[in-house]
Amino acid sequence: MSANFIMACHIAGVYDVNRSTTLPADDYTIVKEWADSVAALRLNGVIFHNNFSDETCQKYQNEYVRFVKITHNPQYNPNVYRYLVYQDFLQKEGNNIENVFFTDVADVVVVNNPFEQPLFLENKHAFFCGDEPQILHNEWMQAHATHLRNKIADYADYEAQFSTESLLNCGIFGGNSAVIQPFIEKICNIHQQHNHDNKTAYTGDMGAFNYLVRTQFNAHLYHGAPVNTIFKAYQNQRTDCWFRHK
Repeated sequence: MSANFIMACHIAGVYDVNRSTTLPADDYTIVKEWADSVAALRLNGVIFHNNFSDETCQKYQNEYVRFVKITHNPQYNPNVYRYLVYQDFLQKEGNNIENVFFTDVADVVVVNNPFEQPLFLENKHAFFCGDEPQILHNEWMQAHATHLRNKIADYADYEAQFSTESLLNCGIFGGNSAVIQPFIEKICNIHQQHNHDNKTAYTGDMGAFNYLVRTQFNAHLYHGAPVNTIFKAYQNQRTDCWFRHK
C-alpha cells in the first residue's frame, strides 16, 4: 500500500557554504523542530543523515520519524548531494510512495498536513514549492548561476524569460509521486552533467532548481501561500500555511 512521506537530508561534518560553518556530527537539536512537527501531525517522516550515532537514532526514532544512514560523496556539496540521495531512495521504494515533500531540515517545520489540503488533493499534476519575496533577477542569483549559465545552452534565455517572476526556493517542494520522481531524475541529471565540477563559491542548487521548475514544470506550479510562509519572515504564529520556512 502506497503512503505519503515528508523527507529531509542532514549532512554534517562537511563545510556548509550557506552557514559558513561545519555542522557538528551528532547534534539532534538541529533537526528536532522538524521531527517534532512531523510526529505531531502523525506523518511519515524520513531523515537521511551521515553522522548521527546509533544511540541518537535509537533514542529519537518513533513510529512517525525514521533515520536512514547515508554516505556523503564529497564530489558534491551537501545541498546538491541530497538530490542524489532522494533519487536513490525513490528508485528503490518509489512504488510505495504516493505523494512526497522534500524539505530543508534545520529551518522548516510542518504546520499543516499538506496531503489532506483541498488545493493538494485537487491538483494531482501540480508541482508545489516554496518561494522568496524577491524576483529571479537579483544580484545573488546572478552570481549563484554563473557556473550553470556557462554550462547550459538555454540558461540565459530562461533567466531573461522569467526575470520578473518570483524566486522559487528549493527548501520545500513536493507533489504526487508521478510528478516528483521525474523531477528528481531530471535535476540529478543537471547536477551530474553540469554541476559536478562547480568550483565557484555557490552551490548551484537554487539555480538548477529554478531553471528546471520554470522550464518544465511551470504550467502546473503552485508556490507561496498556502504552501509556505514568507521566507525569512519568521512568522512563528502563522498557522494557515502547510510549511513554515524560517
